[in-house]
Amino acid sequence: MSESPYTVSDVMTHTVVAVGSEAPFKEIVELLNQWKVSALPVLAGEGRVVGVVSEADLLPKEEFRNGNEPAGDPTGQLKAAALTAGELMSTPAVTVHADASLAEAARIMARRHVKRLPVVDGVGLLQGVVSRSDLLKVFLRSDAEIADEIRSGVLTHLPVTTGLGVSVVEGVVTLSGSMPERGLEPVVARAVRAVEGVVDVQLDLSHR
Repeated sequence: MSESPYTVSDVMTHTVVAVGSEAPFKEIVELLNQWKVSALPVLAGEGRVVGVVSEADLLPKEEFRNGNEPAGDPTGQLKAAALTAGELMSTPAVTVHADASLAEAARIMARRHVKRLPVVDGVGLLQGVVSRSDLLKVFLRSDAEIADEIRSGVLTHLPVTTGLGVSVVEGVVTLSGSMPERGLEPVVARAVRAVEGVVDVQLDLSHR
Protein backbone atom coordinates (compact mmCIF):
# COMPACT_ATOMS: atom_id res chain seq x y z
CA MET A 1 0.00 0.00 0.00
CA SER A 2 1.42 3.38 -0.99
CA GLU A 3 2.04 6.05 1.61
CA SER A 4 0.42 9.47 1.50
CA PRO A 5 1.97 11.56 -1.29
CA TYR A 6 2.02 14.68 0.87
CA THR A 7 5.40 15.94 2.01
CA VAL A 8 6.63 19.16 3.59
CA SER A 9 7.44 20.57 0.15
CA ASP A 10 3.74 20.32 -0.78
CA VAL A 11 2.56 22.68 1.96
CA MET A 12 5.55 24.86 2.84
CA THR A 13 5.89 28.56 2.06
CA HIS A 14 8.43 28.93 -0.74
CA THR A 15 8.95 32.69 -0.45
CA VAL A 16 11.03 33.16 2.68
CA VAL A 17 12.65 36.18 4.26
CA ALA A 18 15.97 35.43 5.92
CA VAL A 19 18.97 37.33 7.26
CA GLY A 20 22.71 36.95 7.33
CA SER A 21 24.62 36.58 10.57
CA GLU A 22 25.71 40.24 10.45
CA ALA A 23 22.17 41.62 10.23
CA PRO A 24 21.72 44.27 12.96
CA PHE A 25 19.17 44.05 15.75
CA LYS A 26 16.86 46.77 14.43
CA GLU A 27 16.77 45.32 10.91
CA ILE A 28 15.65 41.99 12.36
CA VAL A 29 12.82 43.65 14.27
CA GLU A 30 11.75 45.56 11.16
CA LEU A 31 11.66 42.38 9.05
CA LEU A 32 9.66 40.47 11.65
CA ASN A 33 7.13 43.29 11.72
CA GLN A 34 7.03 43.74 7.94
CA TRP A 35 6.54 40.05 7.14
CA LYS A 36 4.33 39.29 10.15
CA VAL A 37 6.44 36.33 11.25
CA SER A 38 7.86 35.39 14.64
CA ALA A 39 11.26 34.08 13.53
CA LEU A 40 13.78 34.32 10.69
CA PRO A 41 16.33 31.79 9.40
CA VAL A 42 19.93 32.96 9.59
CA LEU A 43 21.97 32.04 6.53
CA ALA A 44 25.64 31.66 5.71
CA GLY A 45 27.39 31.27 2.38
CA GLU A 46 25.09 30.32 -0.49
CA GLY A 47 22.05 29.85 1.72
CA ARG A 48 22.98 27.28 4.36
CA VAL A 49 20.81 27.60 7.47
CA VAL A 50 23.06 28.13 10.50
CA GLY A 51 20.49 29.30 13.03
CA VAL A 52 17.14 30.93 13.70
CA VAL A 53 16.52 34.29 15.35
CA SER A 54 13.11 34.68 16.96
CA GLU A 55 11.12 37.20 18.95
CA ALA A 56 12.14 35.29 22.08
CA ASP A 57 15.80 35.92 21.22
CA LEU A 58 15.13 39.66 20.96
CA LEU A 59 13.05 40.17 24.09
CA PRO A 60 15.94 40.23 26.61
CA LYS A 61 17.00 43.55 25.06
CA GLU A 62 13.71 45.06 26.28
CA GLU A 63 13.47 42.99 29.45
CA PHE A 64 16.81 44.24 30.76
CA ARG A 65 16.90 47.67 29.13
CA ASN A 66 17.22 49.43 32.50
CA GLY A 67 20.53 47.74 33.14
CA ASN A 68 19.18 45.07 35.45
CA GLU A 69 21.36 42.00 35.18
CA PRO A 70 19.48 38.77 34.37
CA ALA A 71 20.84 37.03 37.45
CA GLY A 72 21.54 33.34 37.04
CA ASP A 73 20.69 33.47 33.34
CA PRO A 74 23.89 33.58 31.29
CA THR A 75 21.97 33.09 28.06
CA GLY A 76 19.76 36.06 28.89
CA GLN A 77 22.85 38.15 29.58
CA LEU A 78 24.30 37.30 26.18
CA LYS A 79 21.03 37.97 24.37
CA ALA A 80 20.55 41.31 26.14
CA ALA A 81 23.99 42.46 24.98
CA ALA A 82 23.74 41.02 21.45
CA LEU A 83 23.70 43.34 18.43
CA THR A 84 23.58 41.02 15.40
CA ALA A 85 21.69 37.96 14.19
CA GLY A 86 24.77 35.82 14.68
CA GLU A 87 24.93 36.79 18.35
CA LEU A 88 21.18 36.51 18.88
CA MET A 89 20.30 33.34 16.99
CA SER A 90 19.55 29.93 18.40
CA THR A 91 21.96 27.42 16.91
CA PRO A 92 22.13 24.81 15.53
CA ALA A 93 18.87 25.48 13.73
CA VAL A 94 16.00 23.03 14.11
CA THR A 95 15.14 22.20 10.50
CA VAL A 96 13.20 19.68 8.44
CA HIS A 97 13.91 18.23 5.01
CA ALA A 98 11.65 19.10 2.10
CA ASP A 99 10.82 15.44 1.46
CA ALA A 100 9.87 14.71 5.08
CA SER A 101 6.32 13.64 5.85
CA LEU A 102 3.91 16.07 7.46
CA ALA A 103 3.74 13.80 10.50
CA GLU A 104 7.52 14.00 10.90
CA ALA A 105 7.43 17.80 10.73
CA ALA A 106 4.64 17.89 13.32
CA ARG A 107 6.64 15.65 15.66
CA ILE A 108 9.71 17.89 15.37
CA MET A 109 7.63 20.98 16.18
CA ALA A 110 6.08 19.27 19.20
CA ARG A 111 9.37 17.92 20.56
CA ARG A 112 11.31 21.14 20.07
CA HIS A 113 8.46 23.51 21.00
CA VAL A 114 8.70 25.59 17.83
CA LYS A 115 5.98 27.01 15.59
CA ARG A 116 7.93 27.19 12.33
CA LEU A 117 10.71 25.16 10.75
CA PRO A 118 13.17 26.16 8.03
CA VAL A 119 12.94 23.61 5.22
CA VAL A 120 16.29 22.50 3.82
CA ASP A 121 17.63 20.26 1.08
CA GLY A 122 20.18 17.49 1.47
CA VAL A 123 23.09 19.88 2.00
CA GLY A 124 21.30 22.25 4.36
CA LEU A 125 20.37 24.99 1.88
CA LEU A 126 17.14 26.86 2.61
CA GLN A 127 14.17 25.79 0.47
CA GLY A 128 11.27 27.33 2.36
CA VAL A 129 9.55 27.50 5.74
CA VAL A 130 6.77 25.32 7.11
CA SER A 131 4.50 26.46 9.93
CA ARG A 132 1.86 24.82 12.08
CA SER A 133 -0.84 26.37 9.91
CA ASP A 134 0.83 24.94 6.80
CA LEU A 135 0.63 21.44 8.26
CA LEU A 136 -3.09 21.92 8.87
CA LYS A 137 -3.75 22.67 5.19
CA VAL A 138 -4.36 18.97 4.52
CA PHE A 139 -7.59 19.26 6.52
CA LEU A 140 -8.87 21.62 3.82
CA ARG A 141 -9.14 18.68 1.41
CA SER A 142 -12.70 18.04 0.28
CA ASP A 143 -14.63 15.04 1.55
CA ALA A 144 -14.90 13.78 -2.02
CA GLU A 145 -11.13 13.92 -2.51
CA ILE A 146 -10.52 12.03 0.73
CA ALA A 147 -13.11 9.38 -0.15
CA ASP A 148 -11.59 8.90 -3.59
CA GLU A 149 -8.11 8.37 -2.15
CA ILE A 150 -9.43 5.86 0.38
CA ARG A 151 -11.20 3.86 -2.32
CA SER A 152 -8.42 3.92 -4.90
CA GLY A 153 -5.31 4.25 -2.74
CA VAL A 154 -6.15 2.23 0.37
CA LEU A 155 -8.99 -0.25 -0.01
CA THR A 156 -7.83 -1.55 -3.40
CA HIS A 157 -4.62 -2.71 -1.69
CA LEU A 158 -6.50 -4.57 1.04
CA PRO A 159 -8.36 -7.53 -0.53
CA VAL A 160 -10.35 -8.17 2.65
CA THR A 161 -12.06 -4.79 2.20
CA THR A 162 -13.64 -5.59 -1.17
CA GLY A 163 -17.13 -4.15 -1.31
CA LEU A 164 -16.82 -1.83 1.67
CA GLY A 165 -18.71 1.43 1.44
CA VAL A 166 -16.92 4.71 2.12
CA SER A 167 -18.59 7.93 3.19
CA VAL A 168 -16.85 11.09 4.39
CA VAL A 169 -18.54 13.98 6.17
CA GLU A 170 -16.46 16.89 7.50
CA GLY A 171 -13.37 14.69 7.29
CA VAL A 172 -14.91 11.88 9.37
CA VAL A 173 -14.76 8.60 7.46
CA THR A 174 -17.37 5.87 7.90
CA LEU A 175 -16.66 2.41 6.50
CA SER A 176 -19.70 0.17 6.07
CA GLY A 177 -20.24 -3.38 4.86
CA SER A 178 -18.84 -6.74 5.92
CA MET A 179 -15.38 -8.17 6.58
CA PRO A 180 -14.16 -11.71 7.18
CA GLU A 181 -13.21 -11.16 10.82
CA ARG A 182 -13.26 -8.50 13.52
CA GLY A 183 -9.51 -8.72 14.09
CA LEU A 184 -8.86 -6.99 10.77
CA GLU A 185 -10.69 -3.83 11.79
CA PRO A 186 -7.71 -2.11 13.49
CA VAL A 187 -5.54 -2.74 10.41
CA VAL A 188 -8.08 -1.19 8.07
CA ALA A 189 -8.82 1.73 10.39
CA ARG A 190 -5.11 2.52 10.76
CA ALA A 191 -4.60 2.50 6.99
CA VAL A 192 -7.56 4.84 6.44
CA ARG A 193 -6.52 7.16 9.28
CA ALA A 194 -3.13 7.60 7.57
CA VAL A 195 -4.79 9.40 4.65
CA GLU A 196 -4.07 13.12 4.92
CA GLY A 197 -7.15 15.13 5.85
CA VAL A 198 -8.92 12.35 7.76
CA VAL A 199 -10.26 13.66 11.07
CA ASP A 200 -11.57 10.35 12.43
CA VAL A 201 -12.57 6.85 11.31
CA GLN A 202 -15.82 5.17 12.28
CA LEU A 203 -16.62 1.54 11.51
CA ASP A 204 -20.11 0.22 10.77
CA LEU A 205 -19.13 -3.33 9.87
CA SER A 206 -20.54 -6.82 10.12
CA HIS A 207 -18.47 -10.00 9.90
CA ARG A 208 -18.93 -12.93 7.59
